[in-house]
Amino acid sequence: MTSKLVTSVFRLLLLGIPFVLLFFPDKWNIKFDYPYAGLVDNFYIRLAKAMTLLLVLVELLRMFYYGVIKNEKSNKIIANIATLGIMVVWLVGLLEITFMFISQSHEGDLSKASQIWFAKYWRPITAEGYRDFPKTNAEKKKKVLVLGDSFAAGHGLENTEDRFSDQLEQKLGADNYAVYNLGVSGSDTRDEFQRLQKFPVKPEVLVLEYFPNDIEKAARDAKLTLAQFQPYDDIKIPGAGSLVMRFYFPNYLYWQFPHMPPASITDFVQKSYTDTTILNPHLRDLQKIVDYARQNNAPMYVVMVPFLQNVEKSNGYTKPIEDFFINQKIPVVRLSDHLGSIPPKERIVGKNDGHASAKVNALIADLLYKQIHASTP
Repeated sequence: MTSKLVTSVFRLLLLGIPFVLLFFPDKWNIKFDYPYAGLVDNFYIRLAKAMTLLLVLVELLRMFYYGVIKNEKSNKIIANIATLGIMVVWLVGLLEITFMFISQSHEGDLSKASQIWFAKYWRPITAEGYRDFPKTNAEKKKKVLVLGDSFAAGHGLENTEDRFSDQLEQKLGADNYAVYNLGVSGSDTRDEFQRLQKFPVKPEVLVLEYFPNDIEKAARDAKLTLAQFQPYDDIKIPGAGSLVMRFYFPNYLYWQFPHMPPASITDFVQKSYTDTTILNPHLRDLQKIVDYARQNNAPMYVVMVPFLQNVEKSNGYTKPIEDFFINQKIPVVRLSDHLGSIPPKERIVGKNDGHASAKVNALIADLLYKQIHASTP
């Protein structure tokens, strides 16, 4: 029996090597290199973690069996404590393994659950890096380019078919129209214009999806920056933040609660749109997109997406942008005017993700289709 305990301890020490390397790679200057590392959590690495942890649990159970159950000399109190301990360890271990494969979309990609979500749903990816299907037999079709950020890309939507760009293509007729989705999470107006210039397909129709934080780069030039939240810094227990960052079960629990006050983004947006040293350069950035559309003789349409849980304030913030496009005689879809029929909870993809739901995307597609149809001779 003693020999079996010794072998279990030896195996446990050996298992500690892959365990530490997999769960604490940064401590050893190890980086896992795979496509979109940092955005997605690789399935095979998670599988290796799960198998390593399971083997550790088995060895601990084996040690408990030979050290307590089969040991006639073991103290009853110690045996009871060990029994409770092994049950807790196994429960926590199994929860950890389970949550290695549970996905949940969040505002960004900071949580492990959101990184699993991206690994599972952020596809297909085109050669240009967009979440879209490559277009086939598009030579004779009318090209519609949808330019935007995470709302255009369909953040939080498991199926790309639920995005307004894909639904718009179906409404216009996929035999005659090819709708290209140029949505990138975190993109702002300057980045969007650069990507539009580089995209190999020239638009015959251009749709710009606009969100209140698209002014961010212009604001940054004026030394106004959005307060950056540092994940896990709000955990005051020494060492606990590091564990929550690395392990899936506590990480999932951590991200079920808000950690950045909503006022930070609203204050940033309010200051940005009322400061002419920020607003005027931003309008010049938007003018570049307008000029590009005109140079390509492409009718342009703008979808104004508000903060879906704070619609009225959004309208006030971005009114100068609406006025800019209206003065340029560019049709504007003011989404906030049409959200009344959709309850607030149904406007977003989830409680931890304020991106537009499939219902809202369907509404955008319908409104855009009507605008394009009305403008087409």
